[in-house]
Amino acid sequence: MTDASQILSGSADASASDEIKVSIRDLYKIFGDTPEAMMEHVREGMSKPELMDNFGHALGLQNINLDIPARKIQVIMGLSGSGKSTLIRHLNRLIEPTAGEIWIDGENVLGMSKQKLRDLRRFKMSMVFQKFGLFPHRTVLENAEYGLEVQGVAKPERDERARKWLDRVGLNGFEDQYPSQLSGGQQQRVGLARALATDADILLMDEAFSALDPLIRTDMQSILLELQEELHKTIIFITHDLDEALRIGDRIAILRDGAIIQSGDPQDILMRPADAYITDFIKDVNRAKVVRMRSIMGPVSESKGDPIQLSASIEEALPKLHASESNCCPVVDDSGAPKGNVTLDAAIDALKAPDSAGDDVRYS
Repeated sequence: MTDASQILSGSADASASDEIKVSIRDLYKIFGDTPEAMMEHVREGMSKPELMDNFGHALGLQNINLDIPARKIQVIMGLSGSGKSTLIRHLNRLIEPTAGEIWIDGENVLGMSKQKLRDLRRFKMSMVFQKFGLFPHRTVLENAEYGLEVQGVAKPERDERARKWLDRVGLNGFEDQYPSQLSGGQQQRVGLARALATDADILLMDEAFSALDPLIRTDMQSILLELQEELHKTIIFITHDLDEALRIGDRIAILRDGAIIQSGDPQDILMRPADAYITDFIKDVNRAKVVRMRSIMGPVSESKGDPIQLSASIEEALPKLHASESNCCPVVDDSGAPKGNVTLDAAIDALKAPDSAGDDVRYS
């Protein structure tokens, strides 16, 4: 049994400075008539296909261990059937696990009473769905205030709060319309406003933007990032799209057949894929746009080139590196303090994906 103090202090998966909001320990989910009886086979190493072929049970999640930092965006990604949506539905116990523990703010969710679980769903967590989840017979305003209605907030206050968030997501003037009168992107903005209006600490987003056209999807990602810069929610975002994960995620966990294959900083996953599956997964990434200076810089040294921001991409840095006589520039943080230096050779080398799984790619 995990101790609450261990949860709050975090694990090797999260930075030592991170406050852990959600901690998942040894989580398993087996679908079928006798899931508990199947645990022995799974723990002995039986694969997902073998479990289905031999016993007619589906392995949804396998030994999930994940610490999710507070006030960050944790992306959980994988291909269809990898278990990502199953995982997110365990956090508010829409799905009950076969084994394991889920801790939120140091409290075991699986030990909560019915009333505490209701309060968790009403006050601490909000959810944004792929298919929008709007009520067709309710207006935009009535949909946006629904979570507040469930919380028992009085009508005048919930109207005020819902209008505020509709305005924040760009839907001022649409309050009296119905979902059928809105585009897909507008409907998802209503869903986002509804989730934010409850002022929940944790936002669960299950493939929230995947039903949208590419341009609208990019716009919604921008809105989410702008709001997060101000609100600092703990956001758990499910996606199958690696570009989306790399754009919005502070941390990424990649699932395959119900198990986490690699978890950590997006830059670290790009530069040091754990195995052949991850290497293949990231092979088509535009590394010029997503690899940052902090991932490829060397130690601080004297350099006469123009400073480059720590968060700058290779694409943004190349003009300055080419212009520098030494093909070397200092890397600085937002305050201008030196953090390292980067060379043109290091930038060019970083454009090449690792040749094989687990290559420890380092630059100096």
